[in-house]
Amino acid sequence: IFPDHPFTKKPLETRMGKGKGAPEFWVAPVKRGRILFEIAGVPRDIVEEAFRTASHKLPVKVRLVAREGFGGE
Repeated sequence: IFPDHPFTKKPLETRMGKGKGAPEFWVAPVKRGRILFEIAGVPRDIVEEAFRTASHKLPVKVRLVAREGFGGE
């Protein structure tokens, strides 16, 4: 996932027209259900603790999905 879409914004109190505003920042649109992180070879309790602390910094809900018989425990 790479932020390759510019989010543009016109300055405050600017009249309409005269083109598009300047890029304010870059975003990466992420659709619902997309896997953001994959971790292998780490015990599940450590992964749960890491994602619990990381979820406080992320603007989305975090859900763990385990894949049986593939990699780690």
